[in-house]
Amino acid sequence: MDEKIIRLSISLGLLIFFAILESLIPRRVRTLPRLKRWWTNLSLVAVDTFLLRLLFPGAAVGFSILITQKGWGLFNNVNLPITLEIILGIILLDFSIYLQHILSHRFSLLWRLHRVHHADPDLDVTSGSRFHPLEIICSMLYKYFWIMVLGPSAGAVVIFEVLLNGLALFNHANLSIPLGIDKFIRFFIVTPEMHRIHHSTIPSEHHSNYGFNLSIWDRIFKTYTEKASLPQDKMNLGLSDIKDPKRSSTLFGVLIIPFQKSQTK
Repeated sequence: MDEKIIRLSISLGLLIFFAILESLIPRRVRTLPRLKRWWTNLSLVAVDTFLLRLLFPGAAVGFSILITQKGWGLFNNVNLPITLEIILGIILLDFSIYLQHILSHRFSLLWRLHRVHHADPDLDVTSGSRFHPLEIICSMLYKYFWIMVLGPSAGAVVIFEVLLNGLALFNHANLSIPLGIDKFIRFFIVTPEMHRIHHSTIPSEHHSNYGFNLSIWDRIFKTYTEKASLPQDKMNLGLSDIKDPKRSSTLFGVLIIPFQKSQTK
């Protein structure tokens, strides 16, 4: 089966699964109607997908095959068992995404694009795919760079892309998970309770907990915040300088956010 169909099927299945769970065990009360936000967020996903297919028809997997054929990159020049190569490839690619996330907060131009993701006034499963088209293009070019440097196999890239998409949907979901279970899970991967802090309007909090998959990077590089200053069901999400729903919850409003004057960083 085509890799794109596999990824799309898994992503769609997880989207529906977490959406159902959100309805059954929500962590927070929504501030905006679900359908209004979902229309905007999913429309943005459609635009992003169209552009990626147009500009990068082979996507990350196709590029990894090309790099392997040319013998470029670390893993194409060392002799490792395939299982170990896949595991190391996934771990290093995950670190690259953690690093990209930090760069998106530190550099003003990148932050302007990334603000679209943070401007969502609520947080749910659709927020995990809410990114400006220009940021999506930059992200793919960034992935291309790391694939060229590392030379991971196509299998490693496929598994990583599935994990990245799936866990992004999970850790943005509006799920109420018992704190004891959350504490155990977040020792390994980023949980909704951990990542929700990253979407706080308080700068010191939204400049922490950058991980999408593995939670270890935030601990190693001292960017981990264990607990928000306010209870999670009362903390303010989004950006403090974007309070008008038309700017944060309509497709046109979202697309022009990077080109408007920003006050929050």
